[in-house]
Amino acid sequence: MWKHLLLILILFCSFITSVEARVYLDINAPTFIQIPIVLPKWKAIEKTPPNLSTKVYEILANDFILSGFFRVIDHTKLPLPLREKEGIPDPLVLSEWASSGGEILAAGEVYLDPNGLQVKLKFHLVDLVEQKHLIGKQYEGYLQNLRPLIHRIADEVVLQLTGERGVHNTKLAYVVRQGVGKEIFIADFDGASIQQITQNQSINISPAWSPDGKKITFTSYLRRNPDLYLIDLNGRNLQRFSFQPGLNASPSWSPDGRRIAIMMSRDGKSEIGLIDASGANPKPLTKGPGNESSPRWSPDGQWIVFSSDRSGSPQIYVMASDGSNVRRLTYEGNYNVSPSWSPKGDRIAFCGRAGGQYHIFTIEVDGSGLRKLTFNAGHHESPCWSPDGRYIAFSSTRTGSPKVFIMNANGFNQRPLTSSKGGESSPAWSMRFE
Repeated sequence: MWKHLLLILILFCSFITSVEARVYLDINAPTFIQIPIVLPKWKAIEKTPPNLSTKVYEILANDFILSGFFRVIDHTKLPLPLREKEGIPDPLVLSEWASSGGEILAAGEVYLDPNGLQVKLKFHLVDLVEQKHLIGKQYEGYLQNLRPLIHRIADEVVLQLTGERGVHNTKLAYVVRQGVGKEIFIADFDGASIQQITQNQSINISPAWSPDGKKITFTSYLRRNPDLYLIDLNGRNLQRFSFQPGLNASPSWSPDGRRIAIMMSRDGKSEIGLIDASGANPKPLTKGPGNESSPRWSPDGQWIVFSSDRSGSPQIYVMASDGSNVRRLTYEGNYNVSPSWSPKGDRIAFCGRAGGQYHIFTIEVDGSGLRKLTFNAGHHESPCWSPDGRYIAFSSTRTGSPKVFIMNANGFNQRPLTSSKGGESSPAWSMRFE
């Protein structure tokens, strides 16, 4: 979508030497130590308003904090000689930054054209320990798209220090209760740029992103039956596309975008089925006495994970995408639901009951390595993964009414996304917006 909105020019600074990237932080480890990163003041170039450089600084610092990978040392915490330095040091005397307490330096400057339409963001990344430049880049775009430009910088820094690009330019869809109804909203990774997508005063639930990131699929009772709908991200072009009698719920797109796994009704119970992307050709995949729910695809499109009470209590199962080779995954606990397959393919997150509360767990695809990630009071439900597999979003009542939270995949750095009055649930993560 933003390809048509952003005019982004990425320029490598000519005086930065190319260095072989190395991984500074193993983000796949069960625990890790945050990298202390120094953020001097950003410099407003020429007649650029100083409040714009302050805004850039604050958004970027918040991105680093939300990533969970960094301990941010902002300019107000620096020793006095460094506190008032701003912009990209020229010349960069690395020895004078030894007292900053940081291992990485991220410095930058912002320029706004005289018409106030185009903005340029330039930044440098420096390894203070090994005393070398890592990268220098410049991003250009419309001022109205300032936040995505800043998120690109954060993504680039994460790439340089972890070996994988960040997900700051992603969005989450989620459900917000409004009176007796529920509506679909979307927000940025940092909880900003909130948009209400549906406004039909009905019950709209279970949002899922289309593979191209241009539409949201969801279940709505708009016509009294739980039918599947598609809608654009601007809230337009609402289309009802799966409306067989009974359930058309919990949609999950196949990675190739050709099929959708859903929860459907058959013989008085719920089963897992497949439909074409157009909503046609419904085909049941499961059979038997149990109730099945919450299908989610594996990243390679070969398997589907789901919840079933066929064994007497809700447990997590895996089957091939044609319904064969069904196997039970969870055996611990008597209530395990809402599975979600990591994009890396190695783990499955789910909601399980423990000690009278619902918590978020992950488990390896062979049923080993069970981990409990939430420990706070309240209920924690509906986990979903970020597109890089580094984060899990979920809903939690730890502060009262349900809110959407995000945490690193190892359970670290749990923080709320937004705070609506009615309560939030059922988060779904988009792919990256480039």
